[in-house]
Amino acid sequence: MRTKHTFSTIFWLQTTRAINNEALLYIRITVDGKRVNLSLKKRVPLSLWDAKKKKAKGSSAQARQINLYMDEVSTQLFQIYQDLKFKDELITAQLIKSMYTGDGQQSKSLKNIFDYHSEKIANTLAVGSIRNFGITENYIFKFLQKKKNTTDIYLNQLNFEFLSHFELFLCEIWPAGHPKALSNNTRMKHIQRLRKVVTLAYHLEWIDRDPFVRWKMTYDKTNREFLTELELKNLEEKVFVSKRLDRVRDLFVFSCYTGISYVDIMNLKPNNVVLSIDGGNWIMTKRQKTNTVVKVPLLRQALDIINKYKDHPTTVVNDSLLPKITNEKLNVFLKEVANFVGIQKNLTFHMARHTFATTVTLSNGVPIETVSKLLGHTKISTTQIYARVLENKVSDDMNALREVLLNKEKQLKNIKDSKRNS
Repeated sequence: MRTKHTFSTIFWLQTTRAINNEALLYIRITVDGKRVNLSLKKRVPLSLWDAKKKKAKGSSAQARQINLYMDEVSTQLFQIYQDLKFKDELITAQLIKSMYTGDGQQSKSLKNIFDYHSEKIANTLAVGSIRNFGITENYIFKFLQKKKNTTDIYLNQLNFEFLSHFELFLCEIWPAGHPKALSNNTRMKHIQRLRKVVTLAYHLEWIDRDPFVRWKMTYDKTNREFLTELELKNLEEKVFVSKRLDRVRDLFVFSCYTGISYVDIMNLKPNNVVLSIDGGNWIMTKRQKTNTVVKVPLLRQALDIINKYKDHPTTVVNDSLLPKITNEKLNVFLKEVANFVGIQKNLTFHMARHTFATTVTLSNGVPIETVSKLLGHTKISTTQIYARVLENKVSDDMNALREVLLNKEKQLKNIKDSKRNS
């Protein structure tokens, strides 16, 4: 139900603070008897002002210009009032003033929404995710400085052209210390983060339209490497003289048989190993990245590694389940491990999760829904990125299908023979 309102405006000069016989021009906005004053930041000669008619007097060029300006201000304020009235929204004199001066939602900038988003995720996302949003924000404001010659823009200025130019800017980025420029998928990740932030502004009604409505992400398909069953076996059975490499191998193999990521393994403590209702040992923890609960039954290989370090000085001192080592050193040492074992692949610790998803679980008939739960994923589609069906699994499945079809043919033949004999 629409509510009736009263709206009026009146101009006046603040003559008490006149300078050089010129005073600031004000307009008073009144809605439903409540009023606010708005300085128009314009000075008017006292000699030109008609206090009774509330306008400039005479027909001089200056008087006509002042009156024309006042008419434009009146028209804009009335239009704001009409728009609010048409939308059946709350109407106040202060709101009309704010919308006219740009202090309302229309003036929200890209910096405003990034600041708001940073506060929102400060205590909800993992440190790594917050850092990634910070990198994206840094690229965006570098883009504004270098390509737009500005430090910020209004949200309502975001459009398809802005996104296209930002993508081209990312193509030019060559991060310090990196062997190559940003890949296509990395560029898409930055745009995806920008999209999340801008979508937040849209849901907050800071903008009236979604500038990403026609934008399409284009990711390149990547082959995520993993260890084959033979490579994993060779890695497990390799005897290392170096204790350092032996520990690195053990951490990697543990991840291969649990699917637990590096950061979550480093956070594991002895009390994370619990006895489940099935009588077996399970690891119960939370993924730092998504804060989701992960429950993983311990396979023999993983349990053997836990027992190996149960009373080891490196775990006793740190009250940790397994030895601790930095991610950077771990990945460097894995290159040595791969060299000793004869693995030609670029061995990284994250490859262990791929190995768990592909070689250890899916290839042995574990349903993808179960694998997704074990990996701590919130969406099956994320698991599908990790998991690839091996050729031998396809072969096994097709052989099983052949067996089923052959049995059906035999049954059908027996039925026909039985009918013929009767």
